[in-house]
Amino acid sequence: MGTYTRVGLAGAGVTCGLLLLALSVGHNGDDDPAVSTQPGNAVTAPPKGPYVALGDSYTSGPRIPAQTGTPAGCDRSDRNYPALVAQELKIKAADFRDVSCSGATLADLSAPQTTGDGVNPAQLSALSASTRLVTIGIGGNDIGFGSLVEQCVKQGAVYVATGRGKYTGDDAPCRGRYVSDSGGTDKVRQRIQAAGERLADTLREVGRRAPGAQVYVVGYPAILPAQGAGCDDDMTLAPDDATFLDDKERQLNSVLRERAASAGAGYVDTYTPSVGRDACSARETRWVEPLIPANPAAPVHPNERGERGMADAVLRTLKASR
Repeated sequence: MGTYTRVGLAGAGVTCGLLLLALSVGHNGDDDPAVSTQPGNAVTAPPKGPYVALGDSYTSGPRIPAQTGTPAGCDRSDRNYPALVAQELKIKAADFRDVSCSGATLADLSAPQTTGDGVNPAQLSALSASTRLVTIGIGGNDIGFGSLVEQCVKQGAVYVATGRGKYTGDDAPCRGRYVSDSGGTDKVRQRIQAAGERLADTLREVGRRAPGAQVYVVGYPAILPAQGAGCDDDMTLAPDDATFLDDKERQLNSVLRERAASAGAGYVDTYTPSVGRDACSARETRWVEPLIPANPAAPVHPNERGERGMADAVLRTLKASR
């Protein structure tokens, strides 16, 4: 995610100003916080570099100070999880390349990405035979999670303004736009499966370009609570729509995990340690900011606490893989 959009919402005298960054998100609800590489890929010590970080805005850390790197339109923070991992592993600056970029899709890993302020080269071009560690955090933009949240927020504003389901009995006004209970069609699930196929192709290319690297797919942290409670104010979401969005994020994370395992890569679960720290939780503990951030971060994106939590999850997974 990386495109900032302002959407005005009004209904029955209620006006909701929405700042929404096109999300690059996803999650996994499994209990195991770390999944190591497949048998035969175990290592004896964390790599010391070269380290290449690939990904979208959940990796780059938009609006978290200090913003650094080029192009400026990628919104990279010097406190995002790749920077924190590199620091903890004592990887030299010359051996660390963060090429993550807000708004990136899997296609942007193999082709230049135009941003609002500069062009980011194909992210895979940063890989080489000398690369020893690769993290990949991507997939949310491929399923259109940002626009999905935006649509559900609009529906939620109407939901709040018209009695919170009192007259309709519908606590998930947005879900019906994407899931057909009668026909069994689930548009978002279809997008998730397609993204998984693209990730499989990407991981094969990563292996070709960096055959000596340990590769880890990084999942998305909890963005919304699984039960959907408490999101009508900070996120303007109907309760069952918040649950619907969380469910889709879990599905995305599950596919990311499956594709990583099939490719012999590791998977980093950032969802489990972030449960209860979503955008609808308290300002002092949350990892993800709501529509109007109270901590320095883009709307519906990780703050510095969240990036630190994601870094810790990566480091735990590296340790477990030893």
